[in-house]
Amino acid sequence: MAPDDRPYHHGDLPAALLAAVDEVVRERGAAALTLREVARRAGVSHAAPAHHFGDKAGLLTAYATEGMHEMATRMAAARTQAADPGGVDALRLLTDTLGRLAVAYVAFAVEQPARFTVMFGSEQLHTDDPLYQAATEEAFEQLYAAVLEVRRDLQRDDPELMHAASGAWSVVHGFATLWLAGHLDERVTSVPPEQATAAALGAFGTTLFAAAGITP
Repeated sequence: MAPDDRPYHHGDLPAALLAAVDEVVRERGAAALTLREVARRAGVSHAAPAHHFGDKAGLLTAYATEGMHEMATRMAAARTQAADPGGVDALRLLTDTLGRLAVAYVAFAVEQPARFTVMFGSEQLHTDDPLYQAATEEAFEQLYAAVLEVRRDLQRDDPELMHAASGAWSVVHGFATLWLAGHLDERVTSVPPEQATAAALGAFGTTLFAAAGITP
């Protein structure tokens, strides 16, 4: 029996393959990923990745889905630590609830930059994959629910709520992307990402209130 035809003996083949994907992506980037290299690192038949994930895009989609779940979990944990909405003024609720989610989001991106890049690299993924779409929605739901806590004047199905949540996501994702690309000023990045994110979002929120003539 040829080495590549040996039966697989790992307990969890998909997990082993995705761990190998993570190694390659961290070391060499998604462009360097091949099914054969993933199989070699996992110690399995070269046909195993294709059997479970179809193609390279399938592998990366599963890898991205795993990342979306992890990020959503972190954001959900951050929401449970936010202030009780009862009796809290709008600015404090905005900075506390959305701020905590933003910190979790950016911290994940900085800790796992290679995975984060793949997660939103639509040209490399099967973006119509139901599991990927569900995981993406799971992550967005954390922001959506946080905005709903702030905008208690809106119903969940109000289009304005979707616009507000999309705006919040754009700000947070933009900050994370600029950080990873090295485009933020060193006066921002000279402190840990969690601290920088909280400071940036807090200052931006205060600026928006000032522009509206509201004193925090």
